[in-house]
Amino acid sequence: MRISPQKARLVIDLIRGLKAGDALNILSSTNKRSAPIIEKVLRSAISNAEAKSKDVDVDNLVVSEAYVNEGPRAKRIRPAPMGRAFRYQRRMAHIVVKVAEKGGDK
Repeated sequence: MRISPQKARLVIDLIRGLKAGDALNILSSTNKRSAPIIEKVLRSAISNAEAKSKDVDVDNLVVSEAYVNEGPRAKRIRPAPMGRAFRYQRRMAHIVVKVAEKGGDK
């Protein structure tokens, strides 16, 4: 995603280890630019869990893993005074969210 990994980690740390429903509520009320992106990834993980196995109870899903890795960097050039140019990097992030059923009920 086109967002700095450092900024995305601030939001990912809020939902790690929570129930999936609670995590969605937190993400919908978080006022950060990366929150809707992470919410979309979490909803995708929940629907993938449902599609993969029919006996999965969505209410028992927990965010088992959530982390952000650094993606590729786009190198750009900004004009500077006296004909020079300054280079800067636009960072991207790889966002991973995994859900699993709570294992304590068995």
